[in-house]
Amino acid sequence: MVKIKYLIGLFLTICGGVLMAQSTDYEFLKSDEVRVEVPHFFVEGIPAEGVVYCDSPEKLFRNGYVKEAYVNGESRELTFKNGKAEFQLTFDRKEPLSFKLDGFTFVKDVSPMPLWVGVIPVFIVILLALIFKEVVSSLIVGIITGASIIAYYADSSSAWEGILRLIDTYIIESVTDSDHVSVLVFSILIGGIVALISKNGGMKAVVNIISKKANSPRSGQMATWALGLAIFFDDYANTLVVGNTMRPLTDKLRISREKLSYIVDSTAAPVAAIAFITTWIGAELGYIQGALDQINSGGIVIDQGAYSIFFASLEFAFYPLLCLIFMFFIIYLKRDYGSMYGAEVAARAGKITEGKIDTGLTEDEFEPAKNTRLRFANAFIPIFIVITGTFIGLLVTGDYWEVAKDDSMSFGTQLAVAVGNSDSYRSLLWASMLGIMAAIVLTVSQHILSLTEAIETSFNGFKTMMGAVVILILAWSLAAITAEMHTADFLASLARGNVAPWLIPAITFVIAAVVAFSTGSSWGTMAILYPLMLPLCWELAIQAQIEPEMAVALFANVTSCVLAGAVLGDHCSPISDTTILSSLATQCDHISHVRTQLPYALTVGLVSVILTVLSAVTPISGFLLLAVGAVLLFAVVRFFGKKLPS
Repeated sequence: MVKIKYLIGLFLTICGGVLMAQSTDYEFLKSDEVRVEVPHFFVEGIPAEGVVYCDSPEKLFRNGYVKEAYVNGESRELTFKNGKAEFQLTFDRKEPLSFKLDGFTFVKDVSPMPLWVGVIPVFIVILLALIFKEVVSSLIVGIITGASIIAYYADSSSAWEGILRLIDTYIIESVTDSDHVSVLVFSILIGGIVALISKNGGMKAVVNIISKKANSPRSGQMATWALGLAIFFDDYANTLVVGNTMRPLTDKLRISREKLSYIVDSTAAPVAAIAFITTWIGAELGYIQGALDQINSGGIVIDQGAYSIFFASLEFAFYPLLCLIFMFFIIYLKRDYGSMYGAEVAARAGKITEGKIDTGLTEDEFEPAKNTRLRFANAFIPIFIVITGTFIGLLVTGDYWEVAKDDSMSFGTQLAVAVGNSDSYRSLLWASMLGIMAAIVLTVSQHILSLTEAIETSFNGFKTMMGAVVILILAWSLAAITAEMHTADFLASLARGNVAPWLIPAITFVIAAVVAFSTGSSWGTMAILYPLMLPLCWELAIQAQIEPEMAVALFANVTSCVLAGAVLGDHCSPISDTTILSSLATQCDHISHVRTQLPYALTVGLVSVILTVLSAVTPISGFLLLAVGAVLLFAVVRFFGKKLPS
């Protein structure tokens, strides 16, 4: 009996010792066994994440064990998993950060940036763009300003590091992001395709087919309008090819240079902006995806891809679509108003006003090679491959055939789900690569160009996209700055209780039009406003507790309004690249072109603003509102337009 009691006592003593040893280990951690990482930069009132690492995880009783820490004197329970625990920090003023855990103490001086400061980089970009009419330098100055502010508040002695962070942090991060690289490569490849099908005569063949049956002022204008729709994949190619090709024909048919310039200018950007496969689509998807990444990083996920959002935004693309419809009414009804009416009357009387401007731009890259037989297939095949290849790629990467097994969904819903789940970047890359390979094979096999010349032509096409590439990279860098500085949070705080979410699309449309008019760049306008307005729109929708489905629709509406407003401002601006190119290609006096086009652009813009407001405050379909807008524009042309002489 004594031996049994002795053994039981010995067993309990050993177990107690073990438990005490374990208790000692998991209750107390030494200072050299704990590490704390906190952000280098804080914003007033914005929660930030800190991380605690235990370098001796075996001392924790088990994964998920809760330990008590003190953050600025406030007790926090930290849940460790795999030796790591996270905790939140929020600062409203300058104060030291104090973190204590067992025998470990971490102290750091924190000087949080006031939330309002986050708007300074964007304000500077817009202000400089308005003053100097140049976007690239404005973006660079804005990024440097933001980076310097961040460096100052991270370490008050290192504000000048912002200049260095422009290149070693923000630009490098922009060009090393795989999605961003995909957008850049796709855009460059499309530029190569455009150059090749121009040189091999395919583009000119398309032009000739469309213009054959034009034998009157109305049919000549219709042919020009149809050709503008056909060359949908690039606005520069559209402007230069259509303007230069149709000018002799429209002169013969006594159509004014002003009218030709208007048709050329007002089909180029609207078509390129909303078509599925263009030199614009890569940039648009890049901006949308950047905004989605910024929003999703905040913990609230928009469960749709960039391509899906783009498709949804087409329902609200009032200005680009109505611009094309309005032009059709003007041509079909043979009516004009404003200064355009005077130009057309003079042209019918044989007085066609010419004008030339020197922009330093050439159209040689869009001219076919000498002694080239013009073949429609040379343009059709590469473009067809790009279009169908992208569509097939979306179905493949979106697992359409798996989605289609669900019989409860309609065919349209199945397509929408597949496209929403797809990898649009891979699809675009596959299609553009096959398209440029097809263009090279067609060009070389017909002995139009040698292989070396075809490659050089492709490179020339690549070069035409470099301006867009630079703007894209800088825009992504600015987006990273505004995300880090929580610019959208500040704007949302201003708008809270002051701006209703349903007003955001119309406000966005007007702001985009003003910025594009002042800078002359629709691309620059998108680069400035997309990273700003999309997160702001989403933040306001969440604050207003709008249903997720309605919030996504509002997001798509704002997506469309940035683009639509940029195109409107581009049409009205005398310093716009496409406006200048239109005057150049049609050899129209530049001021005459701007003066005659302005009333038409503003007419469509006014109707578009009205429809934009209605689309946000009513459940009416955007497509139905588009029909209403078309009726309004028909009435304007019919009752305000004057009949032209035959």
